[in-house]
Amino acid sequence: MRKISIVVAAIFLVLIFFALDLNSYLSLHSLKTSLGQFEVWRAASPVLVGFSFFLFYVAVAALSLPGATVMTLAAGALFGLLWGTIIVSFASSIGAILAFLVSRYLFREAIQSRFGDRLKSINDGIARDGLFYLFTLRMVPLFPFFLVNLLMGLTLIRGSSYYWVSQMGMLAGTLVYVNAGTQLAKISGLSSIVSPGLLISFTLLGVFPILAKWFLNFLQRRRVYAKWQRPQKFDRNLIVIGAGAAGLVTAYIGATVKAKVTLIEAHKMGGDCLNYGCVPSKTLIKSARLSHQMSHGDNYGLKAIVPEFSFRKVMARVHEVIRTVAPHDSVERYTKLGVEVLEGYARIKDPWTVEVKLLNGDIQRLTTRNIVIATGARPIVPPLSGLNDVGYVTSDTLWDEFAKEDMPPSRLIVLGGGPIGCELAQSLARLGSKVIQIEMASRIMTREDEEISELVQISLERDGVDVLTSHKAIRCEREDEHKFIVVEHDGVEQRIEFDTLLCAVGRAARLTDYGLEELGIKTQSTVITNEYLETLYPNIFAAGDVAGPYQFTHTAAHQAWYAAVNALFGDFKKFKVDYSVIPWATFIDPEVARVGLNEQEARNKGVPFEVTRYEFDDLDRAITDSTTHGFVKVLTVPGKDRILGATIVGEHAGDLLAEFVLAMKHGLGLSKILGTIHTYPTLAEANKYVASKWKKTHSPQRVLTWLFRYHAWKRERTAWFESS
Repeated sequence: MRKISIVVAAIFLVLIFFALDLNSYLSLHSLKTSLGQFEVWRAASPVLVGFSFFLFYVAVAALSLPGATVMTLAAGALFGLLWGTIIVSFASSIGAILAFLVSRYLFREAIQSRFGDRLKSINDGIARDGLFYLFTLRMVPLFPFFLVNLLMGLTLIRGSSYYWVSQMGMLAGTLVYVNAGTQLAKISGLSSIVSPGLLISFTLLGVFPILAKWFLNFLQRRRVYAKWQRPQKFDRNLIVIGAGAAGLVTAYIGATVKAKVTLIEAHKMGGDCLNYGCVPSKTLIKSARLSHQMSHGDNYGLKAIVPEFSFRKVMARVHEVIRTVAPHDSVERYTKLGVEVLEGYARIKDPWTVEVKLLNGDIQRLTTRNIVIATGARPIVPPLSGLNDVGYVTSDTLWDEFAKEDMPPSRLIVLGGGPIGCELAQSLARLGSKVIQIEMASRIMTREDEEISELVQISLERDGVDVLTSHKAIRCEREDEHKFIVVEHDGVEQRIEFDTLLCAVGRAARLTDYGLEELGIKTQSTVITNEYLETLYPNIFAAGDVAGPYQFTHTAAHQAWYAAVNALFGDFKKFKVDYSVIPWATFIDPEVARVGLNEQEARNKGVPFEVTRYEFDDLDRAITDSTTHGFVKVLTVPGKDRILGATIVGEHAGDLLAEFVLAMKHGLGLSKILGTIHTYPTLAEANKYVASKWKKTHSPQRVLTWLFRYHAWKRERTAWFESS
């Protein structure tokens, strides 16, 4: 009832305003004709007239009524530059905060509760940069002030901050208009406010946001760096901590543009991808897949055989592949590129100084203009009681541990149902391990649609993996040489014996021992950065797994470009990192690859969509290769061919996805894919056929009906012509 009363009162005041024809007084003509009378009143009662004018201005601003510009001119004409500016500055700011508070009281709770998820990015932006954006809007009144008041009331910005920023932001414009009002007698129309002095004022008003942004950045940097002593000169342009995908690309770009770059790595060049992740896992997957194909040779008209192999040789091949790829990421290569590579442990001592404890024991301190933190991530080890007693391996350590074994682990527990767990569970099962995969959630591969989780589980189980979903690991136990893991399902505990336990429950960013805490750099599972990958300090950046939000080699390299360019050239131009089109793939059999939205994400975000699907069992090349299990699924804007996301399940899905990544990146729709020639017979034709299915679904039925009639008429007309 209180809210209704406020709305009714506001409407009543607006109606009175127009009923009494008060708006006629808020025109330039009326102001000029009444100026003499106002001056008489002001001379007789300056305080009363000033206060009445102040209250009337507050009402006009609070009720969002037209005429504020004319009243600002009047303030200059009646009260002069000083007092006119003071009156208008406070009256307009008070009116603005009243409109702001009314909007907040009436509408914010309802808007935030209904659209909170969609407004999250806006709320985050307001929390981070809202005051600057508000200041800019107040400086250049391209956006109507009354809309600023009403819309800002719906956000989470503090009322006190809104008031003082509004007053400061509007001050320059207030001065310009009040100054124009002091010359009111010389103005015959609003277009007459074009004297050289006023033109200069408006020019300054236009460029002031740029100056204001520079000034605010200056103040922010001054505040952030206040307690640190800036070096007189710098040893380096850029220091990169970590030689994984993000660090290598950052250093490469820096060296390419002739900056003096130092790359610091304490362990292995190439990071997780080369040594523990992408390269070794895909090598193992290839061996396991070939073994699987040999044992299913009857699918290809051949004799199915049980392959004989040495597991030690399989793992030796993994390490040989790592050694073959390693020169691409080696110290020697990057040194030749112009990068100084230091092998040791880095710690940031202040925003411009990095201390390196070299592997030979020496300590080296370097000063630099910019720092990029690219320290990657490590496997998460769950805090299970008894875990250390039974022992375990991770996706990092298994490659060295398994290389010592003649046979794959006979009874293997895989903790985790994400991509890493699924890839390793299937591969080791195909190589002879009895694998039990334990996942606490109700399904594996939870980031994908439910049908894909189900398909992946069926595929794993077909290869011998016992997938236990909704099972929570409780503890580990050891009895002599026997090892057990205790899991809970539906309130009942179950004891499972194993030989080897693989922890694959995810990866966590490496955040400790780099000096981040001492510098006050904020972390929350990852290093917190802005859209330019800057941390608290504008010259310290983070990229790759340590920065999130994705843990992929290709996104780390993607971020590295932004980190390097913003670090080295940010004084001229900064680039916001673009996450709009991020692909990824899980290399199980069949592969699962995706870019953009899938169905569950679209529903969670409230994004309307259409689904078009094409099954591989209809594709000639898939039939010839006996790889008909899978499909292409594309989400589009309803009624349009614009792609919102694509998911591919099947042979070489990761390769096939590239066409949709390209299309989404450059705004190409399904019609463009349909109009592209695809080699026959290839799996890539599936992308064309899914586009064809979309086209058929959206074919113009009315036009086709008329075409049918046209062709029928043509047949009849031709027959009549020939007979005659």
